[in-house]
Amino acid sequence: MSRTIAAQPLTQAGFAPFGEVLEAAGAPDRIINRGLCGRFHDRAGLDFGDGRAGISLFQAVPRTLPLELDLLERHPEGSQAFVPMGPEPFLVVVAPDDGGVPGRPLAFVTAPGQGINLRRGTWHGVLTPLHPPGLFAVIDRIGPGANLQEHDINPPYTITQT
Repeated sequence: MSRTIAAQPLTQAGFAPFGEVLEAAGAPDRIINRGLCGRFHDRAGLDFGDGRAGISLFQAVPRTLPLELDLLERHPEGSQAFVPMGPEPFLVVVAPDDGGVPGRPLAFVTAPGQGINLRRGTWHGVLTPLHPPGLFAVIDRIGPGANLQEHDINPPYTITQT
């Protein structure tokens, strides 16, 4: 089996098994503020166990492709949304669950204006901006208890761009 994964453009259909793509695509669902604002309504399902939704800011070190993928993680107690605070693309890596461990990963590269919402318990790579500044708003669960599981990947995969 090849240990190389080609990162594909992020699409709603390709990402659907893992969560939602956050983007203002198509016509707004509602026009508000006396016609001055389009609302793209309810684009992601936030799902939290014991706890509450919180918004944090993350600043991650930009990376380049090809990239070695040697770690995946998941959050069993809540969904996690990543919303870039700039137009730069970022790498999204996800994997199906295979009996409590990650299956073969998939990789996506976002387009400007796209963010993601990962479903609760989805195996995913770490936050991976491809350009500075690497600043994101992250909406996830704030609460007691362990909400992080990590899985080392050995041998690692190599992620390339298509």
